[in-house]
Amino acid sequence: MKNELMPRTKKFALDIIQFVETLPKTQSAGIIGKQLLRCATSVGANYRAAQRAKSKADFEYKIKIVEEESDESIYWLELLLESKMSKDDSKLQLLTQEADELTAILSSIAIKLKNKK
Repeated sequence: MKNELMPRTKKFALDIIQFVETLPKTQSAGIIGKQLLRCATSVGANYRAAQRAKSKADFEYKIKIVEEESDESIYWLELLLESKMSKDDSKLQLLTQEADELTAILSSIAIKLKNKK
């Protein structure tokens, strides 16, 4: 899973960066875009940090953060879709699908770690 998720979370961040640049230059889109950038880029950064965890407890804590950031990304993507701020709904739907899949994977990891206790 590690080998798959490192590049996948990084690609997700890069895709979000490119997408946010296409948003309209309005105050609302700017605020939502910044929030989306923060949490979506945090997914990869925190997953990377989790791989260097000092203990199992540290790893579990960091994975929960990654899961939360991924889920938050879904929220901001949904707001963009439902507010119709984006001109590229197909890209928005692909990004939401990827965020959903990442969240599901991370939730599964977190549950497995919790059940091992």
